[in-house]
Amino acid sequence: MPYRRTPRVQARMDNLRAAILAAGVELLAEQGYAGCSVAAVAARAGIATGSVYKHFASKAELSVELFRFVVNHEVDAVAKAAAQPGDLVDRIVSVAVTFASRALRSPRLAYALLVEPVDLPVEQERLVFRRAFRDIAAERIAHAVDAGALPAQNPEFTAAALIGAMSELLVGPLAERASEADVLPALTTFCLRALGGHT
Repeated sequence: MPYRRTPRVQARMDNLRAAILAAGVELLAEQGYAGCSVAAVAARAGIATGSVYKHFASKAELSVELFRFVVNHEVDAVAKAAAQPGDLVDRIVSVAVTFASRALRSPRLAYALLVEPVDLPVEQERLVFRRAFRDIAAERIAHAVDAGALPAQNPEFTAAALIGAMSELLVGPLAERASEADVLPALTTFCLRALGGHT
């Protein structure tokens, strides 16, 4: 008969996994992926290195899970911004503004998520989540086009271009620790022009 964990044992395992991820996110925000070795994450979490390996087979697997853990929160925040009531075009711009403002508030973490050189598994996750951000924006663009608030266009193409452009244009400001006031007005203007809306 196979071994089944008791609820108490499972809860302890779940808590340990959560502690590992919390420690990893802290290190990611401070040092990027280079600082997220299994040994460093274990030390930050106050556990033995072997305990991390019970949950993650390698640094690559841990890095992918850290990426997913953080970016899922970012996708949720952008989705909530897009769902707010109001002007159809403003709701699209709010996707970009939310994406950028959250990045600028945690520049080292955002740099790691967006552009830091990483192993292939993390790079593949970046593509998955870019599509998630694109899909949120594309849905809003399609609604605005259907309502006549924006000119006819391919919503997925425009959304993909916006997400790609935002990722690229944030590289400099993130490295320079620029403020939201330095970036968001120009970003808003860029988005409106890219969408074909009024500036």
